[in-house]
Amino acid sequence: MTSEEPLVDRQALRGFLESEVPVGDKEPDYEVVRVGEGKSNETFFVTWGAKTYVLRRPPRGAFLPTAHDVLREYRVLSALQDEGVRIPRPVAACEDEDVIGAEFYLMEKVEGHVIRQELPAAYQDPDHHEAIGTELVDTLAELHNVEWEGTDLADIGYASGYLERQVERWQDQWARTRDRTEDVREVPELDEVGDWLEDNLPETDQTTVVHGDYKLDNVVFADTPPRLVGILDWEMATLGDPIADLGYMLAFWREAGDPAEDLLGIEPRLTERPSFPSREELVGRYERATGLDTSRLDWYKTLAIWKLAILLEGSYARFLADRETDPFFELMEEGVPRLAERAKAVALGERDI
Repeated sequence: MTSEEPLVDRQALRGFLESEVPVGDKEPDYEVVRVGEGKSNETFFVTWGAKTYVLRRPPRGAFLPTAHDVLREYRVLSALQDEGVRIPRPVAACEDEDVIGAEFYLMEKVEGHVIRQELPAAYQDPDHHEAIGTELVDTLAELHNVEWEGTDLADIGYASGYLERQVERWQDQWARTRDRTEDVREVPELDEVGDWLEDNLPETDQTTVVHGDYKLDNVVFADTPPRLVGILDWEMATLGDPIADLGYMLAFWREAGDPAEDLLGIEPRLTERPSFPSREELVGRYERATGLDTSRLDWYKTLAIWKLAILLEGSYARFLADRETDPFFELMEEGVPRLAERAKAVALGERDI
């Protein structure tokens, strides 16, 4: 696929829908609309008949294919359907890249709000702000409390060795990405933090289903506050150490006084308001909901920031290769080194997050 070709072949997708998601109408309403800027997987709203679905496919020219595995997302959602977790219903998947230009899947659209840089009108009342944080934590705890053994979820990953595999996998991702960016500038802190993570691996207290990308803007809140109604973006999900999800969530939860130079433009700043719970309060609520040990949380927060830096470096590599045109990724020439320095500071105990 060249950069001039569309991300979705609309005619081919219509043929897929007619075969796999039939509707009674002879000429059903049909529309495909891209959502967002595609900094991770590409997302589209697909109107088909009376329903609107969400289509997910990898970004164009992905250098890190395991970071954009949309079919894993579909398999996990299918396995979680009857487990009481707040998720959208998967509808259909396609492994044939010749249909629209990449593997993809469809799920039902969860109605509500994804909270990023601004609060929806219904959530402006400060009385709802604490609930945004507590709902975020409670929903994560529900996922981590799922009894996965003896179900289809047992097939989504290995029951042990998650942290070792995470460090090894992302070290490999970094090595392959570095070859494409080191002529522009080097980021030695990513090597240093990777070595520190490897040398200081904690013991996993309990293996659970983990999301892998759990944060405020990957969930949907109801139109009527303050209920959280859906978790999105499941392509990184597997079996693993649940504290990794907690550390990742906290890496994106800003507080008043957090350094402004940390900002890359992707972190919601609204949680800096005093009406939102602190990171410490969120951790306490999580501990009460799960009974899990968070005493090594600094290691997990370091892992989260390090992984994010490597993921964004992959996007920067696509930008350098003219496979990504979003000007945001050009900023990663300086943004990724700042993230790497931040990860190193958390590892050394020089800052909280």
